[in-house]
Amino acid sequence: MPSWDKVLEEIQSEGARPKESSADTVRRKYLLKLYEHTHRNIIAYYSGWLQSGPVTGIDINDMDMNGFMATIHNLDCSKGLDLILHTPGGSISSAEQIVHYLKSKFGNNIRAIIPQIAMSAGTMISCACKEIVMGKQSCLGPFDPQVNGLSAIRVLEEFTHAISSAKAEPASIPFWKISSYLPK
Repeated sequence: MPSWDKVLEEIQSEGARPKESSADTVRRKYLLKLYEHTHRNIIAYYSGWLQSGPVTGIDINDMDMNGFMATIHNLDCSKGLDLILHTPGGSISSAEQIVHYLKSKFGNNIRAIIPQIAMSAGTMISCACKEIVMGKQSCLGPFDPQVNGLSAIRVLEEFTHAISSAKAEPASIPFWKISSYLPK
């Protein structure tokens, strides 16, 4: 497999066909090579791919199920699935729905391929697969539920501390600002 720099060079030198970008041409070429090697269904699922800064709606979310359903429609599910997964994570419930749907179609014949990262909910999807294929540069992340961008475990610890502090010293109650953790 070529490095990202080599793929970028190939994209830049590729003459795109009408209605198709150079990146699509190169992506299709490598997906075809993988299919010729494995003879399995392949879905490349990227969410939040190489994004920086606060961008919303690109993580694993409820809208992704429609994409999976449309993509899988008319596939020969007996061939199994290679799920190329690159994501910083997203909704745990959406990841769970995706896993249940994929397993209803492919059984346990699902292999996750992690080219770079599958964090949080992406790690959960990967761990639900029969097999995970990673390179030296690949990374899985922890399962760390978040509340407004903060670790849910740390939020629970702070709530526990606030409760014990308030019981021991009722005058400390105004100092605990816990409303910032509530869903918006």
